[in-house]
Amino acid sequence: MEKRFDVIALGELLIDFTENGLSGQGNPLLEANPGGAPCNVLAMLQKLGKRSAFIGKVGKDMFGVQLREAAENAGICMDFLRMDERVHTTLAFVKTFPNGDRDFSFYRDPGADMMLTSDELPLDALRDTRIFHFGTLSMTHPEVRFATKKAVAVAKEAGALISFDPNLRPPLWDSLEEAREQIAWGLSRCDILKIADNELKFMTGETDFDKGAAILQKAYPNIRVLNVTAGADGSYSYYGKSRVFVPSFHLGGTIETTGAGDTFCACVLNYALENGIEKLSDRQLKDMLRFANAAAYLVTTRKGAIRSMPERAQVEEILAAN
Repeated sequence: MEKRFDVIALGELLIDFTENGLSGQGNPLLEANPGGAPCNVLAMLQKLGKRSAFIGKVGKDMFGVQLREAAENAGICMDFLRMDERVHTTLAFVKTFPNGDRDFSFYRDPGADMMLTSDELPLDALRDTRIFHFGTLSMTHPEVRFATKKAVAVAKEAGALISFDPNLRPPLWDSLEEAREQIAWGLSRCDILKIADNELKFMTGETDFDKGAAILQKAYPNIRVLNVTAGADGSYSYYGKSRVFVPSFHLGGTIETTGAGDTFCACVLNYALENGIEKLSDRQLKDMLRFANAAAYLVTTRKGAIRSMPERAQVEEILAAN
């Protein structure tokens, strides 16, 4: 049966303030980029021709209005966005280092994204999507955590594939033990996992990706496609007994890495939508990773995320030339 949406994502929608030069007095100028991992994923999926929707909450303030407009302009269905009249939109200040890595400072105590409640969920929509995607920023506080877990249960019961990206941000958790517990819950529910190298180490204690992936595969047999991103080195896919590695594209021009992992994640979900996740060959896994790596590279050459996603043709041009 045809579903209304290809992917619905739930979670944070926020402003990433990133440095963009200096003022005449030598003060850093900050650019208010629309962001938030779940919507970044959806923005790339829209570029690939998929139908997406977002569930979340922003403040009824200038930033909330900006975020709604940016997401709508990206083609994402925002019918399920709530706007809180009491709590402001969450803000993140991003310090970018010369190698493109980042350090985050969050203004979220509270922030509107963590005020979403379970009775605000669009249950009919959750039953009408092929994939449901979530992370852990919507699991840092009890009420939004309950809403997230209910959304996962409703979508899963209706036959959706579940996609999970831990997206660990230590400053947002009361304790790292609580973060580990909630990430473990997400691991136990997902079909498709995108996990970064530092998160794999956090959850398994292993710096060896093969050993870490094996630990997760044994502990969570529900994970059917397990992808590990290793930043500038490349990405790995563990699928059953298969292991595939594809190096990153090093073509110069990298500015910052914001949104790269989300772009990668979106491309993997797009591949799952177009090819399914049954009986994938090593060749197919390699094609999936190459496309995702190329798209992620392109995002690192631009500031921000939601407004910086590449077109399919731009990704294919990189692939054809390399």
